[in-house]
Amino acid sequence: MRSKTAEWLDQSQYDLDTAESMYRAGRYIYSIFMCHLAVEKALKALVVEKTGKAPPKTHNLINLMKIGDSKLTDAQVRFVTRLSLAGVVTRYPEELKRTINDYPASVTEAYLKSSKDVVKCLKQQIK
Repeated sequence: MRSKTAEWLDQSQYDLDTAESMYRAGRYIYSIFMCHLAVEKALKALVVEKTGKAPPKTHNLINLMKIGDSKLTDAQVRFVTRLSLAGVVTRYPEELKRTINDYPASVTEAYLKSSKDVVKCLKQQIK
């Protein structure tokens, strides 16, 4: 494994752990935002490992899936697409109260579970 790949994976795991901490603290939109970062960094690790080049400076998970030629299930691709949109909304909420209401504990828990699943799958594609 390339050293840059390992660095991206370390950061991805750190962000996933932070997402879990934010969930436990009841800071749900931050949990989802950190899920986005964790998946983004795992995808960037895949890009580095497969291409040997630095990943593009983008937050677009859909493009990163394509560039890294990720092998995700259809359900995982649908989730990553939803997460890509949620990452923007939780990063830049137009109305904080509405965004908080849109992402309650139950929704956040599902995002966290799916994010862990996607990161695990991406790690398996690298090793």
